[in-house]
Amino acid sequence: MKVIQTFDPKIFFMAKKLPFGEGASINRPQLFCGLNYQFWKVRMKIFVESIDRGIWNAIENGAFIPKVEKDNVFVEKPWSQ
Repeated sequence: MKVIQTFDPKIFFMAKKLPFGEGASINRPQLFCGLNYQFWKVRMKIFVESIDRGIWNAIENGAFIPKVEKDNVFVEKPWSQ
């Protein structure tokens, strides 16, 4: 699989002018400026997992939908229960 990256120099230079440096905060995610997507992807996964592994599970697998069994069939659980 070939990854094609489009590079917009304006975004890259805007990222360099931000008042905080690379990795300056653990409260805000990494800014993707259009370069090194593979590196950014790994860093974002680590960032999200450090907050809660359940969040990363929802990103990969979709949201968890609670279900109940009615007449041997599983249906989506209503909000009222």
